[in-house]
Amino acid sequence: MKKTILWILAFIITLGTAVYQRMTGPTYPIRGTVELNGRNISYELPRSYETGKDCPVIIETADPEIAGYLIYKRFNTADHWTTILMEKKNDQLTAEIPTQPPAGKLEYKIILSSPTEEKSLTGDEPVVIRFKGHVPLGILIPHVIVMFLAMLFGIRAGLEALRKEGNPRLLAIITTGLLIAGGFILGPLVQKYAFGTLWAGFPLGTDLTDNKTLIALIGWIAALIAGRRGQPARKWVLAASLIQFIIFLIPHSLLGSELDYSKIDSMNRGFKP
Repeated sequence: MKKTILWILAFIITLGTAVYQRMTGPTYPIRGTVELNGRNISYELPRSYETGKDCPVIIETADPEIAGYLIYKRFNTADHWTTILMEKKNDQLTAEIPTQPPAGKLEYKIILSSPTEEKSLTGDEPVVIRFKGHVPLGILIPHVIVMFLAMLFGIRAGLEALRKEGNPRLLAIITTGLLIAGGFILGPLVQKYAFGTLWAGFPLGTDLTDNKTLIALIGWIAALIAGRRGQPARKWVLAASLIQFIIFLIPHSLLGSELDYSKIDSMNRGFKP
């Protein structure tokens, strides 16, 4: 009965962590409400989209006096802002953000106007959108499931390590295996499809998702080494579980793959709005 409670607790913690990571990540759409012309206008601005097609931005408003335009430029460049007028279709204002190569980023703002005022939906701060390649569901779904299970078993191992009579050795082994499968086999395949590279973490780059997965694996390998003679190594397992929990609270895709536009420009394939 006690073990069942621990599994339920581990599942709740894992699910909460996954939701938090998803909702705080840099690819999660920005949502909000702005008041204009006496009306509250809700919006949802995308921050991730599949390359090869322009990304639509849609603002719902039934007020015929409200117009809008989109301004954008390549992220981390000295480009001038490009302006696109939003089209009025029924009760919607629409515009499209031009597609970019995989890992390419644009920063943009949506400005709405009425006869008496003009407002940027996000104030002075632009929204950053990153484009990615198509990842087959046959790779993406197993990756997500396995990484979720790695987190679940890792937390369960940590809870087991808190029990004086607990032996988290098997749970630590399973967690390590899942982390290798999800983070170092399926993960690089997802990265390859999405951004054209298998690994962008240390020592090849600074991708935070890759680096935090690497740190988590090092923690679990250390715990396995500490218990290699069949010892519970509870302190080591607890430390590995806490390390994994803390680093997986870091939003997914933060400091992720980013296209260097200067290399494209140097090859005379400059950006044309």
